[in-house]
Amino acid sequence: MENLTDIKCPKCQSYRVIKSGIVNSKQRFCCKNCSYYFTVDKLGKRIDSYYVTKALQLYIEGLSSREIERLLGISHVSVMNWVKQYGLKRPVNSQYHPSYKVLNHSELVEYMSKKENLSGAGSVITELGDKFMLIKWERFRS
Repeated sequence: MENLTDIKCPKCQSYRVIKSGIVNSKQRFCCKNCSYYFTVDKLGKRIDSYYVTKALQLYIEGLSSREIERLLGISHVSVMNWVKQYGLKRPVNSQYHPSYKVLNHSELVEYMSKKENLSGAGSVITELGDKFMLIKWERFRS
């Protein structure tokens, strides 16, 4: 059992908490600072920091939150919450748009061996689990 002085309120981060009964076999606490009731056993759904970093990286590279959702299997709402939490803003560039491909190792080697694939505005290769994502910027055609 945790020491009562180790428990802090998830709302205001105060350590001034008291026990306040048991709900569904879990100890309930009340914060004396903000009167918030909580249980310490509720951890919520945690997402590995690798996916948070990858989602934010892809967002900065120009992918939409819905595209990131489809690629990583993480809710677009979570992606937008992280963008707000970390105060990220993507650079605005109306002349270029990103396109992306998800490739395995041999497909990536084949793609990069062709000289015509190396020209343009630029590209980034990032690991995506056991595959690789190639993000390439192309000029909008008028």
